Amino acid sequence: MRREGMELLAGLDELAVMGFVEVLSRLPFFWRLERKVNAILDSGRVDLVLPIDYPGFNLRVAGRAHDRGVPVVFYIAPQVWAWKAHRAERLARVADRIAVILPFEEEIFLREGGRAEYVGHPLLDRREDVPDRETFCRQEGLDPARPILAIFPGSRAQELRRHLTLFLDVAARLRKRTPELQVALAQAPGVSLANDDPSVRVVEDGRALLRHARAALVKSGTTTLEAALEGVPFVVAYRTHPLTFWLARRLVQVEHVALANLVAGEEVVSEFLQDAATPAALVRAMEPLLEDGVERSRMQEALARVREQMGGPGAAERVAELVEDVLAERGRWSRSGADGSDRKGEG
Repeated sequence: MRREGMELLAGLDELAVMGFVEVLSRLPFFWRLERKVNAILDSGRVDLVLPIDYPGFNLRVAGRAHDRGVPVVFYIAPQVWAWKAHRAERLARVADRIAVILPFEEEIFLREGGRAEYVGHPLLDRREDVPDRETFCRQEGLDPARPILAIFPGSRAQELRRHLTLFLDVAARLRKRTPELQVALAQAPGVSLANDDPSVRVVEDGRALLRHARAALVKSGTTTLEAALEGVPFVVAYRTHPLTFWLARRLVQVEHVALANLVAGEEVVSEFLQDAATPAALVRAMEPLLEDGVERSRMQEALARVREQMGGPGAAERVAELVEDVLAERGRWSRSGADGSDRKGEG
């Protein structure tokens, strides 16, 4: 967004907090940020608000915009199918349009009277510029003739604290059983990973790593859908603060946490949460995925079905069209002239 000329009030490094307990220490920051955003909304200079995900904060912003007559196009709706179902009615009331990114979400908001549309998932909009296996391995110091185990411990500091050591332990155990296995550790942009094992390669191109890996160990989150789209067999693990997990167990209403499983409507990849995420359990689940056999083939077929359900690219263009439609409805944007040129408002 900064590269496209957007003025940022806060960066992702400041906003990337997840959980219940983990958010408490950041509350003063979020209160200050919300006051800044509200001041901008109150200035009368805003033509439209486009909140993207981040529902705890953005629903309040959307509500304030609605109260001031500012149109709202909410992109990536809150996961009301998982918890806080009341948010569906609230969002349907304050948003002029709701752009959802999972196929089953559209009907949820339509039932509440919202103007919802499945626009596709932004992961499908990525350019197909993944290097071939030979090139990727050469760039990353890997042997293209040997299998690669990809490990994705996360990008948030709290995730790395709870996952990195565990995932590296699992990788070391698998390498003992399969000596030719190469281990590649995915490093998110802007994150520095501490790795003392020279045999573990740190890789920044996570998409290429998933494309060329034999199997992957992935923390819960969007990466599970990325892995599904690349067709790599994988196992999901997640650990969080014990109190956060205790609360989540009582509030979350879904049977699965991995997005790939939610889209499939069944458990196509194994999930290991909190105390169940032990090295021994993860090794047992990973081993069959590294070998040719029924389990590996079954998962590959299931992941192919998930990919089909997601549709095709074009999410960004569809959201832009929704924004134009809403601005036109509110008289803040008009399409005119036989030449097809746009006449925009001043805001």
